[in-house]
Amino acid sequence: MNNQLYAQSGAYAQQGLSQRTLDTLDEPVSETLLRDLRAIRNKLMQVLIPRGNKDLLRDWDLWGPLLLCLTLAIRLGITAPADQSAIVFTSIFVIIWFGAAVVSVNSNLLGGKVSFYQSICVLGYCIFPLVLTSIISLFVPYVIFRFVFVGIAFTWSTYASVGFLDNVQLNNRRILAVYPIFLFYFIIAWMVLISKSLFG
Repeated sequence: MNNQLYAQSGAYAQQGLSQRTLDTLDEPVSETLLRDLRAIRNKLMQVLIPRGNKDLLRDWDLWGPLLLCLTLAIRLGITAPADQSAIVFTSIFVIIWFGAAVVSVNSNLLGGKVSFYQSICVLGYCIFPLVLTSIISLFVPYVIFRFVFVGIAFTWSTYASVGFLDNVQLNNRRILAVYPIFLFYFIIAWMVLISKSLFG
């Protein structure tokens, strides 16, 4: 009797899953893109106004982090010396993705209750303040102002990502998870700070 109940519930679940799959497969591409762009916008707003929303962890994606990483790599590659622009572009990609992977693995090894991809999603979205600052710093030639902007963006990125760690349940190991996050954003912030502006 129990086997029949499990089989029936599995069949209903499979039917519901196939129905949802058909719903998204039959929709126009423009609708799919708009839905994904709205999801990216909502996650960026969550980073700008950190409230520690658990839905951000549950509904992960890598499109937003990829776009942010690409934007930052292009921005820093533009103002790099001509013979170093490819190296800067590549190093930004490696630092962001490898760094996010290391921080995610560290969080999981410490007993965090969040998946690898969810952690990378949060870390990737939380570079948004640094990406905005890198674009603003294109037009700010004065180092002291850039230092202030980058400092604020670094603090904001770190605060936003650490805020999401409240849902990870690290108990008394929180400082061991926060330190790599601090280093991760510090390296990115340093690269933004030392990049050149359009005016020298």
